[in-house]
This record gives sequence, structure tokens and C-alpha cells, in this order.
Amino acid sequence: MINQLFYIDQHGCAKNQVDAELLTGYLKEIGWERTDSAEQAKLIIINSCGFIESAKLESITAVIEAKKQYPNAKILLAGCLAERYCKETNKPFMEEADAFLGNGDISKIKDVVQNLFANSSTKNEVPVIIEPQNGVCSGSRPELFSFPASAYVKITEGCNNRCSFCAIPLIRGNLRSRSINEIVEEIKQLLSKGIFEINLIGQDLASFGKDFEENTMDISPLASLLTEITKIKTDFWLRLLYIHPDNFNPDILPIIKNDSRLLPYFDIPFQSGDDTIIKKMNRHGNCTRYIRLVDKIRDTLPDAVIRTTFLTGFPSETEDQFTNTVKFIESIKPNWSGCFTYSKEDGTAAEKLRPAVPKKIAKQRKELIEEAQTKITTEHLKQYIDKVFEILIEEVIPTKENEETGFFIGRAWFQAPDVDGAVVVQYDTTNENQKNKVFPGNRVKARIINVNTVDLHGFMLVP
Repeated sequence: MINQLFYIDQHGCAKNQVDAELLTGYLKEIGWERTDSAEQAKLIIINSCGFIESAKLESITAVIEAKKQYPNAKILLAGCLAERYCKETNKPFMEEADAFLGNGDISKIKDVVQNLFANSSTKNEVPVIIEPQNGVCSGSRPELFSFPASAYVKITEGCNNRCSFCAIPLIRGNLRSRSINEIVEEIKQLLSKGIFEINLIGQDLASFGKDFEENTMDISPLASLLTEITKIKTDFWLRLLYIHPDNFNPDILPIIKNDSRLLPYFDIPFQSGDDTIIKKMNRHGNCTRYIRLVDKIRDTLPDAVIRTTFLTGFPSETEDQFTNTVKFIESIKPNWSGCFTYSKEDGTAAEKLRPAVPKKIAKQRKELIEEAQTKITTEHLKQYIDKVFEILIEEVIPTKENEETGFFIGRAWFQAPDVDGAVVVQYDTTNENQKNKVFPGNRVKARIINVNTVDLHGFMLVP
């Protein structure tokens, strides 16, 4: 299978992105090459998301459209959707896909593809491989789908929290953690290849290591991991993405405080600001505890950035309970937050809760939260005006001939990839020293001059 081309249509979260990078590595091992053109591909992989209804529909539509537009290609449905709906029967669940692969063992992509492209006289069934959820898939990632110089590192898989609205445990199983040594080694390898920004990901980083058979550590496994990472002798940014508020490890705070490479950026999805709803979500904290947590973080790390997520329209959520969430947001004033509407998912505890909140009302509440958060974010960003930051360049905007001012888009340390705002930086195209430094993946100093809602504007400093 030399020079056979495959195309990946990527859906879902950063964890799914890592899976897609692993799929690419395994396919390269058997002679396939990735193309950015679906039209050229013999194999089209829909790497699906199965988290909420809108994501499922998006992935299903992608399969149908791929089959319609590229009838000569084989369509492989991979990822969470395949895992969720083929798991019990181990049979196809939609006729438009030519093969199915779950995410329990991503290395099985080799078996699926070899079966899929076997001689038609010997291929009798649609290949379906759904392996048990054991361990954390890892391996070679010869291509990263992140912005240049940035990478995600998955440290856990699955989840034991069992939030009543969440289908992740049904899809990806119980918590499994990688070893500290394995994670540190992967980070070293990435840094040696020019990666600067490392984003640790998992369903809940705070639960990392809780499944270790023997834990004789005096501090939490996550704190132990960060301590080992600080022993790496090179420059980098390291960010923690997704920490369940009920499990937050306070012992990580002094470690982060003592090493500027560990960014004081905390992604803590509170989901609601009403104690009754929080309890129905099968979470064990409350607003008072969550406010104290935010205060503790900011007292220890005055520059700390708090990112969070809220869910609107949870079953039985009243107008007063929603108002409590808005008040909670205004109380903790997160730097960033996302919001999504409730989706009733088969097999979750919340599926049976009543009464349902009309989708129209859930959407209106979502918009109100987003409006409130935009104002809070804008106010937070004003503190950065007239300050100088190192900017990681993501994209350079093309300039016309003889145009003296150029622009590029990048991020400062307090902006996570894909989910937060950006910094738009202007530079002098006639200054060769500046111009030669403006390329994706490089880092340059810029002074912030103003705020544009959730984005910043700055100018590049002359070296």
C-alpha cells in the first residue's frame, strides 16, 4: 500500500485530535500518506464526536456527505460515534460508512484498513472493530494538527466522575492514567522537535493517578507529574486544560508559582451557579466552595487566569436558578468561559430528569451568559494594555505589494488555543529584522495597545 492517500475529517475535542494524530501515525506505518484534499483520497476518515446531539448530527452528516461527494473513496467512521453506537452490537449502525473503528485501541486502524482494501472476493463484511477501553492509547504522532509549535498531550482517558449529563464515561470508559515517566518522556520528545507550548488534556486532570495501584506519594499524582516536568531543562509553556472543581488539587499551586513555565491558567468547568442544579448534575460542591476555590487560586497566583464552562437548560432549571448562575459568573468573574445547551443523552442519569427546559429557552439563556461573559472578558483584558508579552504566532495575514504595515495573529500565555481570544499584532514590513521573525510557530515580543471585545491589538517591538 505505497502512496495510498487518506484524508481525515476531524470533529470534536482536543482529545479526539490526539486520536487523529495517532491514527495518522499508524497509517503511515503501513505505507499510507495523509492528504489535505478529500478528492484525492482513497480513504476518508470521519473522526467523529459523540458528546452531544449537535456534535453527533454533525459527524453523521459528514459521513453522508462524504459518501455522496466521493463515491470512489472508502468511508471510515472512527472515534466516539463509532464507539458509542457499535459497542454493544459490534455491527454497523449506518449504511453510508464502509468501516467502523472505536477509540479503545487506535492501533487497530491497521487491521480495519487492510480488511477494507482486501480483495473483494475475500471481504464479506463491513469491518467493525470496537476494542475494550483499556489503558491510554499512545504512539508516534509524526503529524500534529495543532498550530505550529503547539501540541496536546493526553495524560488520562475515561472518567469516574459520572456527571449526570455527561456521556463520556459511556463512550470512553472509566479513568485510566498514563505513567508519569511516559508523559514526561513524550513532552521531552515534543520539545526536542521544536514544540514550545504543551497543553495537558484529559477528561479531568485532577483525577490523574487516582487509578494507580499503589500511590505512596506525599502529594497528589498531578503535583508529582508537574514536579517531574519542572526538571526538564528547556524553555516552554505548559497549560492544564480541564480540572473538575470537586477534585481540584491545591498542592499544584505552589509548584506553578515557583516555575514560570507552568502557566497559571486554570480550566475549571463549573457548569452551573445554582446549588440545586449542581447537586442534580451529580457534582458534590456548591457555589460557596467554588467561589472559595477561585479566591484561593487568585490569592496564591495573582496573575491567574480562570476559564470555565456553563450548561444551560439542564432539566428542571428554573429562571431563578439560571439567574443564580449569572450571579455566580458575576461573582467569580472568569477571564474566559464557554457555554452550551443541555443535550439529553441516552444512558445518562439526567436523561430521566423532568421537567425538560424548552430548547428555545436554553438557547436564550446561553446567549445571556455569553453576553455577560464578553463584558467580563473585555474588562479583564484591559489590564494588559501597555504591557509587553511574548506572542506565539499562529497565522500571518498576507500583505499586498508595497504595503508597509503587516499583521499576524497569535496568542499570549493567557490564551489557550482554539477556545480563547487572540492577539492581532502589527509589524513593519520594511524592517527586515522584524519581517524575518514573522512566521507561524515563532515567538516575538509585542506591546498591547487596545482591546477589541475578546481580542487584543498590539504592535511588534523592534528587536
